[in-house]
Amino acid sequence: MAVNYGSKRTVVGASYGFKDWLSQRATAVLMALFTVLVLIRFLMIKGGLSYESWAGIFAPQWMKVITFSVIIALCWHVWVGVRDIYMDYIKPVSIRLILQVATIVYLVGCAGWAIQVLWRI
Repeated sequence: MAVNYGSKRTVVGASYGFKDWLSQRATAVLMALFTVLVLIRFLMIKGGLSYESWAGIFAPQWMKVITFSVIIALCWHVWVGVRDIYMDYIKPVSIRLILQVATIVYLVGCAGWAIQVLWRI
């Protein structure tokens, strides 16, 4: 006869595990490298800091693409973290769904706004 020690546990909630952990670490590394890149470009500015010099940092097309990639990585980083918080602490499914949809709408709006700002420079 088999003896069951402990309770029978159903794994639910924010237990996506390694992939989420790895994606958050990868996006954090990407954002840290981007910060170093922007800092280096900032220190290479000759003369005083002005709007033109700051806009000049982000003017090259390659910098716009990298910046937008980092914004997408930031949105993904936020989504994974906030989704896990919602799944762990918001128990009513209807409230959790409303908050998740609101978060997605907000993050998509931020990414769209970033496109406008980046390609207007």
